[in-house]
Amino acid sequence: MGGSILYDHTQAGTKPVVSFDGLEEGPWEEVSYEIAPIDAATTLEGATEADKQLMLDAGASVHIEAVARSGAVEKRLDWTFSIATAYRSCKGEKDGKETEGVLVTNGGADTVELTIHGDHFFYDDLQAATAVLRFDPIAAADADADGQVTLEEVAAVELVDIPEGSYGTGSAGNINDLGAFVAALSRTLGHFRGEGECVSSDP
Repeated sequence: MGGSILYDHTQAGTKPVVSFDGLEEGPWEEVSYEIAPIDAATTLEGATEADKQLMLDAGASVHIEAVARSGAVEKRLDWTFSIATAYRSCKGEKDGKETEGVLVTNGGADTVELTIHGDHFFYDDLQAATAVLRFDPIAAADADADGQVTLEEVAAVELVDIPEGSYGTGSAGNINDLGAFVAALSRTLGHFRGEGECVSSDP
């Protein structure tokens, strides 16, 4: 597939990406996709022209607007990321078996879901399967107490100073503050066949 598509994931439901007809029967093991900054030729799927202009102006690949709540505490997020990420060598569960890429049978079809996990922005580990959702450190980053947590505010929080416990960076280097951490989390959103994994890297 050439080109790119801008999706609005606040809209529920499955959204089409691309179909390939007439593929040769057999395994197509090397499946990959990218989440990258859009360009003027990017088409829209649920997103508006205003969304597209926002993304173009910011050179953005991912934009999140959210309200996070825990008990009586409520914080707004309006974060934009320009990092491009390639998701390669994707594999996931098909008919109860882990399958690399796509398997095309004679006269049949394989439908693959590329899943975007927005909850990853609240994970406390970049790589571990045991990562849990954390609200308090992000809420506490609201230095001016205006109810909105900016990327500048989370960047001012050193990971070693978070009293609720450590954040796991795994093998990733130079991630010392919460801003760099959530930016790295923006590169973990993409999945394959639901919970299946891909190898993420620079394009």
